[in-house]
Amino acid sequence: MMLGMSLPTFTLVHVVISLIGIFSGLVVLIGMLRTKRYGGWTGLFLLTTILTSVTGFMFPFTAVGPSQIVGAISLVALAIAIVALYIVRLARSWRWIYVACAVLALYLNVFVGVVQSFQKLPFLRPLAPTQSEPPFLAAQIAVLVIFVLAGFVAARRFHPERRSLA
Repeated sequence: MMLGMSLPTFTLVHVVISLIGIFSGLVVLIGMLRTKRYGGWTGLFLLTTILTSVTGFMFPFTAVGPSQIVGAISLVALAIAIVALYIVRLARSWRWIYVACAVLALYLNVFVGVVQSFQKLPFLRPLAPTQSEPPFLAAQIAVLVIFVLAGFVAARRFHPERRSLA
């Protein structure tokens, strides 16, 4: 556990960090769709999304499960996005690699948010108690389709180097 916090307090901190990551990630994604680079928002998104995955590993668990796998995939995607953005500065194909990795990390954060919403929110829990019911599947498919389409459009539109030349 982190800093000797109780599990409920740690959970709250983790959820708040996750929500900040999702919100800032949506701002960054909108920026990509508009061919704008929001430096501060991007840094906040990357930091809070990394913290979301890292703090997720600090919850007690006895075996590796889906949440740890999603967290690991997210951290790999974020590492690649950071290299693409800050080290190679979106040169050549690193531009679309950055977009794909950033959108993947944001999608995974939202994916987990949907899972947690159906597990924890009293008005959603009865709709999908086993998370294999149609409302849960429809929500996850809708989220996936939205992120695939947004990622594709962002990869085509996001050319921040062109804005600086204009």
